[in-house]
Amino acid sequence: MSSQTILVVDDDPQIREVLGMALERAGFEAVMARDGAEGLVQARSVQPALAVLDIGLPEMDGLELCKAIRRESDLPILFLTARDDEVDRILGLELGGDDYVTKPFSPRELVARVRAILKRVGGGAATSEEPETGVLQIGRLSLVPESHVCKVDDQSVTLTSTEITILGKLMSRPKQVFSRPALVDAIWGPGMVVSDRTLDSHLRNLRSKLADAGCPDAIETLHGVGLRMGPCLGM
Repeated sequence: MSSQTILVVDDDPQIREVLGMALERAGFEAVMARDGAEGLVQARSVQPALAVLDIGLPEMDGLELCKAIRRESDLPILFLTARDDEVDRILGLELGGDDYVTKPFSPRELVARVRAILKRVGGGAATSEEPETGVLQIGRLSLVPESHVCKVDDQSVTLTSTEITILGKLMSRPKQVFSRPALVDAIWGPGMVVSDRTLDSHLRNLRSKLADAGCPDAIETLHGVGLRMGPCLGM
C-alpha cells in the first residue's frame, strides 16, 4: 500500500468521516478502524506511514494500542485527546508518541501535524533549511537521522521521529545555541502553534533516554537563551 497511507483509529464515526475526507483532500489514503483491537490488526496488515490514535478507544485504549505498536515497529503516532493535561502521558517515555492534537480540533491543523511528522520521518526537518543527513558524531554519541539510528558507543537508543529531529538539529551545529522558537520551527514548521509543555516533554524524554544509555547532560540548557549540545560529550 502507498507510503502515504494514514491509519485513523477512533470510535466516533463522525470523526472518522471528517478526518478521512480531510486526509484524502490533502492527498493521503485514509484507512479506518473503530477500536484498538481493529487498529492493531490494521497497523500490522496495512503498514501505514502514520497512525492517528484516539486515547479513549474501546477494547484497547489508545495508550495500550501505542504500546502494542511500539513493541513491533517505530510507526509515527499522532494522538487525539480530550484533555490537554494528558500530554506528559501520551508523549511519555514508555509510549513514544510523536505529537498530539486536543479535541475539538481543526482538521486542517491535524493534516498539518501529519505532514510535519512525515517530513521528519522522511529525513528532514519541517523546514527547508539544511536537513540533517549522513552520520552525525559527537564523542560517544552518533546519529543517522535518515535511518533513525542513534547510538551511545555501541548501545542503540530508540527515539521517536520528533526526538530524532531535535537531536539532529542540535548535533548539526553542536556549539550553536538554538532558541526554543527555532527548535519549534525545525520540528513542526514555521507558524505552527505549539505549547512550551509539548517541547519540554519531548526534551525530557530525549534527555532521559540518552542518560539511560550512559550519556547524561548531553543537552545543555542556557536559561533564557536556548539549548545546545553539552560539553560533556568532549567537543
